[in-house]
Amino acid sequence: MQNFINIHAKIEWRDNQPYSTAFDDVYFSSDDGLLETEYVFLQGNHLASRWQQLATDTFTIIETGFGTGLNFLCATRLWLDTAPQEATLHFISVEQFPLTLEDISTALQAWTDLAFVTAPLLTQYSSLAGGKQTISLFDKRVQLTLLMGDATTELGLIENIADAWFLDGFAPAKNPDMWQAAVFEQMARLSHGATTFATFTSAGVVRRGLISAGFAVSKRTGFGKKREMLTGHYQGSQS
Repeated sequence: MQNFINIHAKIEWRDNQPYSTAFDDVYFSSDDGLLETEYVFLQGNHLASRWQQLATDTFTIIETGFGTGLNFLCATRLWLDTAPQEATLHFISVEQFPLTLEDISTALQAWTDLAFVTAPLLTQYSSLAGGKQTISLFDKRVQLTLLMGDATTELGLIENIADAWFLDGFAPAKNPDMWQAAVFEQMARLSHGATTFATFTSAGVVRRGLISAGFAVSKRTGFGKKREMLTGHYQGSQS
């Protein structure tokens, strides 16, 4: 089992925000990271309305790029507010270079409104180090699985079917491995007819890759300084 000390992300702090020196990119929008998550991923996947009408026992989100955990925390808060009490959210995230406990704790201090969901995560964060680990939170209403490693490899090892995808790796130009055809093919394998996705980017390589893998893709006004973003759903192979 690997340890965070060997594989953790290399970051700098710029204006009190974490910045990846390896990928030369920000972890979240300087405009407002929390509002970005709500707009891009929660609204982009129509989660509030879907969870209010949920007819299944489990809803699965798969994410590429755990980062600071902000997307997970925002999704968890919305889940607790809107989903049926007896249902379980399974949040699966792939992360090759996790933040240290110290860095993720510092990054999340900015979001005081999320403190009630942040504290339970940080309590168990170190136990997620290395390999496939799952923790349970809020009386098992939420499960978090963190897959440590390359996105294509790790997604190829699971069989969990996603109800929604959060595509949140660093920008395609800075981290192309996260946005390659092999990742989109794994997404297709792990999707069903009602699976949705959302991502902050509108890069052509992403749009074309998703379409080629069987996803219907739409452009939406982006958050903050970003002009456009992508959302859509899986519609199956077009061949």
